Amino acid sequence: MQILSEIGVLHPIIQAPMAGVSTPAMAAAVSNAGGLGSIGVGAAGAVGAAKMIADLKAATDRPFNINLFVHATPQADPEREAAWLQRLSPEFERFGAELPTELRTIYTSFAEDTEMLDLLLDERPAVISFHFGLPDATKIAALKGAGCVLLASATNLREAKAIEAAGLDAIIAQGYEAGGHRGMFDPSAPDDALGTFALTRLLVAKTSLPVIAAGGIMDGQGIAAALTLGAEAAQLGTAFVACEESRADAAYRAALMGEGARHTVMTHAVSGRPARCLENGFTRWAAENAPIDPPDYPIAYDAGKALNGAAKSAGEYGFGAQWAGRGAPLARAMPAAKLIEALVKELADANRRAP
Repeated sequence: MQILSEIGVLHPIIQAPMAGVSTPAMAAAVSNAGGLGSIGVGAAGAVGAAKMIADLKAATDRPFNINLFVHATPQADPEREAAWLQRLSPEFERFGAELPTELRTIYTSFAEDTEMLDLLLDERPAVISFHFGLPDATKIAALKGAGCVLLASATNLREAKAIEAAGLDAIIAQGYEAGGHRGMFDPSAPDDALGTFALTRLLVAKTSLPVIAAGGIMDGQGIAAALTLGAEAAQLGTAFVACEESRADAAYRAALMGEGARHTVMTHAVSGRPARCLENGFTRWAAENAPIDPPDYPIAYDAGKALNGAAKSAGEYGFGAQWAGRGAPLARAMPAAKLIEALVKELADANRRAP
């Protein structure tokens, strides 16, 4: 855990910055308990990110991680977008809502966001992580010059090698079990669908950077297994969804803590990029209407969010982005600090039992 211990993180545990779930309160609780708390600001814009960072800094003086989306610029395609809305039309009609007349690019990629870069250079967070790809060399050099430790997600060896060549400090090995969006640099490329432990071991063996295991890890025993394979830390996301500081709504929590946790699916219907979530109304609609061809991310997500709003207004809560990994049945409802305490104890117990 050298890379984290050097900046003052006590435990090899990173709370994943799951957009729509993680909050400054959650990240602060994790950091204060000795882990590395995270917030995702890719959907917030520089103004929203500034508020989130201010709230986080007011609640902790410990290191924390800021996560950014570095997706390719979406290509607007009015014909494709209109066709997608037409496919969703019966669902909007079922919920008594008007079909959107157009779709927007609702998030700006960090690759193009100079205001976000300026904010980060002012704030100088201890850790910054990238998802969906890498910023250009100029941005990387500026952030490293500001003293930030830089991480990026990889789903295969090719992406890990790109992270290594770009001069980042560590690789997050995102296995196929992970909840939320796949970190694939190119979502149109074939997905090797490597599991967390196979990918972790591969990247430990074939790259020179520290590796952080992510995907399906829910308890201290899972963390111990990742460390045994050579990872320096583990990143957990779904494990924190049921924490009281989470932004997950009541329906999401109920599904996670019930039978729904046993059934997660990978779909690109919600946002336009592959993502793992609990099986729900939206994923069943996608399965029944396959094949599907949504617009580029995040244009398709504009439709997904609108449909979720329409469904909620009609009392249906199964059309949201209920991100969850394959370890979901192991989720526990407790404050984030208590979860860190439990994870640390379980990790110590697992290490004591190791031969």
